[in-house]
Amino acid sequence: MTNFFLILMIFLIVVANVIGFISYRKKENLYSWAFAIFISAVLFGAIGGVLALLVIRDAFAIFYGFQIGQYLLINSVIVLFIAILMTVIRKYNRTT
Repeated sequence: MTNFFLILMIFLIVVANVIGFISYRKKENLYSWAFAIFISAVLFGAIGGVLALLVIRDAFAIFYGFQIGQYLLINSVIVLFIAILMTVIRKYNRTT
């Protein structure tokens, strides 16, 4: 059972990053990548919580969905930090 949820968590994180990358390729904007991952954190957190409720059949299984959402929020903050860093580096290179 634990392996199923671990694989599901990794799968949802990879899918969120792929969705973010597709968003980046369409708009050529790193901030859209971070925003897409942020929005998918809510969606995939809810999906993970519902799946955990269906599999485990316990009221506390909803916290599994919160855990997935938490990892995706941390992931979106990291991508946002990278986007800010890249913006600062580009502006610094243009001035010198």
